[in-house]
Amino acid sequence: MTAIIRPTDSAILPTTWHCLDPIWEASELEIQQGLPHSKLSPAWQMMLLGDGSPTRHLQLLTGERTEVDVLDMSPIGFSTDNAPPAIAQIPAERLRRQIWLKTASGQRLGYAASWWELSHVDEYLQNKSQPVWANLSRSRLELYREIKGLHYGRSPALEAAFGYSTPLWGRHYLFWHHGKPFTLIYEVFSPYLEKYLGKAQA
Repeated sequence: MTAIIRPTDSAILPTTWHCLDPIWEASELEIQQGLPHSKLSPAWQMMLLGDGSPTRHLQLLTGERTEVDVLDMSPIGFSTDNAPPAIAQIPAERLRRQIWLKTASGQRLGYAASWWELSHVDEYLQNKSQPVWANLSRSRLELYREIKGLHYGRSPALEAAFGYSTPLWGRHYLFWHHGKPFTLIYEVFSPYLEKYLGKAQA
């Protein structure tokens, strides 16, 4: 049984970022073909492996505007920042951004860390207090989302912040524009979404 605990506001520190300590990770073939429904339900697969905007999906699920709390925007130079290996495809000096995805009423739905080419971040994030989807759709950018990893694991900090003591689901992907990757995004979603999507696992 999933333990529900009181969410905390001090679980995320602005000087680092949080990934899952994996219990299981999908192979490249599983990401392309999809998983058995006994491992991950169809609704959660659409959320995690689909190529649509998670910000838009969250808004449609909850019926509320999706907002962000920006936790951190830190230049990291040429550091790989313990990010997934795909960070090597983001050229030059980088900036790391961390946010909460939440409803307008304040319910946390997800956490995201992203890495951007420092010299071009203002081009893509014209309003840094808004979700990536809102910024990119305003610019009418034609984009391709390449899912690179699917993760199931633990993060004490994120579990405390979401208010659930249970393994979490996350993913990371590259955004491409004009044949070039311009950001790497790592997302972890709250078990609260089971209210709308049902149980993630049978």
